[in-house]
Amino acid sequence: MKRRKIDGVLLLDKAETWSSNGALQKVRWLLAAEKGGHTGTLDPFATGLLPICLGEATKFSGYLLESDKAYLATLKLGVRTASGDTEGEVIASAAVAVSRAQIEATLPHFIGDILQIPPMYSALKQNGRPLYELARRGETVERAARPVTVHSIDLVSFSSDVLVLRVHCGKGFYVRTLADDLGLMLGCGAHLTALRRERVGPFGLEGSVSVARLETEDMAQRESHLLPVDSLLAGMARMDLDAESAWQMRHGQPVWRSRLTVGESFCVYDDKGGLLGLAEVNREGLLGPKRLLQTT
Repeated sequence: MKRRKIDGVLLLDKAETWSSNGALQKVRWLLAAEKGGHTGTLDPFATGLLPICLGEATKFSGYLLESDKAYLATLKLGVRTASGDTEGEVIASAAVAVSRAQIEATLPHFIGDILQIPPMYSALKQNGRPLYELARRGETVERAARPVTVHSIDLVSFSSDVLVLRVHCGKGFYVRTLADDLGLMLGCGAHLTALRRERVGPFGLEGSVSVARLETEDMAQRESHLLPVDSLLAGMARMDLDAESAWQMRHGQPVWRSRLTVGESFCVYDDKGGLLGLAEVNREGLLGPKRLLQTT
């Protein structure tokens, strides 16, 4: 199938065992898309929302990488693993004698602006090498704690040695590390047995589609799932330009508008309502192009 230029955002409900890149490449193939990228890796054992950006949408995918995310996490108490999830070897086990009250009293320690040491099994690099490569060889290196933000952690259910948490967090937060740290604080150890991403920025699982479903559809049906490029810019201030100003913007020229503040960003549209891209007010107080869609 010949690849083509196609723009938009597909909300993929990633299935277990798929790598994020594998899912991306499958979606690109199913839609015959020339260009595509995903907006934040999900581990193969994890499921849930993986927004796929195609074509011009890839120019704005960074905004989702910086966005808040929400997860439904299932933890097993009493067993600690090297990776903090089911894919690592068991490194410790203990009897579980934990009450719901103890869990609820412990969770606030992980909420707010906190420091978190990233796991060895992560794509973060040290001296140019991903940490997971070192971890797979049995090596452990010192990792600096990083500031992260956790908006909320809700205890959804708890029974015997299994608890389910709903986590709303900012960028760079590792739920696997939360499972490990929580287990250590409870004194019995814990690891992540399931993880489902429910939200990324303005997008939720509602309206998402699986690879399995896409495989049963024809091309028109697959395209019907695509959201417009500007769905990535939800919440950003909008500015509509007249025909002359839109021409200037397309050709890299800043335009004047009254009552602008230096540093302000706008989602700009032409006189026909078509998205031009992002613009920012420069030091001269003019609205200049920052990241524009390619036009033919």
